[in-house]
Amino acid sequence: MTSEQLKAWRADMGLTQQASADALGVTLATFQQWERGTSFATGKIVTIDRRTALACAALRAELAPEGGAE
Repeated sequence: MTSEQLKAWRADMGLTQQASADALGVTLATFQQWERGTSFATGKIVTIDRRTALACAALRAELAPEGGAE
């Protein structure tokens, strides 16, 4: 998943950056770096891991966590 795809996912979901970060279980700063595509501290490219991409897909599909608990 690219930072542009993450931005599109958030827009499609109608979420704020904070709500997106909360849904994915990361800090707002982490989510903002993912959307930006670079680290605030170093300026280096950050990657969005496969688990995060899969979590975005699961949230889009409105899948419940394993066992049905939230």
